[in-house]
Amino acid sequence: MATSRTVKQAAIPADAEAPAEEATQDKVRVIKKYPNRRLYDTASSSYVTLAEVKALVMSAEPFVVRDAKTNEDLTRSILLQIILEEEAGGSPIFTEQVLSSIIRYYGHTWQGFFGANLESSIHAFGEMQKKMMEMTPGLNPETWQKMIQMPGQKMVQDMMANYTEQSKHMMQQMQEQLQHQYQANMQQWLAAFQPPKR
Repeated sequence: MATSRTVKQAAIPADAEAPAEEATQDKVRVIKKYPNRRLYDTASSSYVTLAEVKALVMSAEPFVVRDAKTNEDLTRSILLQIILEEEAGGSPIFTEQVLSSIIRYYGHTWQGFFGANLESSIHAFGEMQKKMMEMTPGLNPETWQKMIQMPGQKMVQDMMANYTEQSKHMMQQMQEQLQHQYQANMQQWLAAFQPPKR
């Protein structure tokens, strides 16, 4: 599949619809999903597989998946399919315990906080990875993987320790904010139900 074309990120209007034979004018790669579950890449004018869509994700190329008939945004659904295949492929990221914990947060009071904290943690981890790659620009991913797996790698251990400390700090800040918010809400609640002074 041709993926070498440079695509600049731009917003796609919710009601925009590009013809199947050409890419959208907004410069975001549009992939159409048809009722037979086939995916059609409007940039390359060809059908693509889920693995090829994953390649777009890996190359950080912006794209959107839309239903060919209704123009509904199906990007999240396709990304979840990619994650499902990767998790079932023998080298999963999430353990059963982690997956169970994530499921239990759906519909929970803390769902919003959990999602925000998870996103912040992933962003912080990505920044740490970026710094490590910038420190050693000549190393390819395979060499990095070997280095990380080698015992006694103090640099990697220090970076991971720093990331863990940042995650703890973010969690502590969130707990403090929640505590202050709870105290403020409780004072308002008590004031509302306190009988007026005579």
